[in-house]
Amino acid sequence: VQLQASGGGLVQAGGSLELSCVFSGSTFDIVLMGWYREGPGNQRDAVATITSGGVTVYADSVKERFEISRDNAKNTVYLQMNTLKPEDTAVYYCSAQTLRDRIYWGRGTQVTVSS
Repeated sequence: VQLQASGGGLVQAGGSLELSCVFSGSTFDIVLMGWYREGPGNQRDAVATITSGGVTVYADSVKERFEISRDNAKNTVYLQMNTLKPEDTAVYYCSAQTLRDRIYWGRGTQVTVSS
């Protein structure tokens, strides 16, 4: 499975960005997709996940501001980020987990929120 993330950039606080992650390869047994981020502390934390059935989970810090969605026809998962805050600044990674618990990561995309 290969993952290609895009959509990062520089935005002012209060602004919005949408990240996209395109999956390719053997995607038939992917059961969970998600977005994670690494801030200045270099700890990779979960931001939002979505199951193959569409069940979503969000980190408390992004609830009501971020929305994860997927387009199965395009093998793409999105992260719509609204009301961005400086503390959202991080490198964002998309991931995919298969039925056999293999986890794949895409390259990160930088999101910088200026105050």
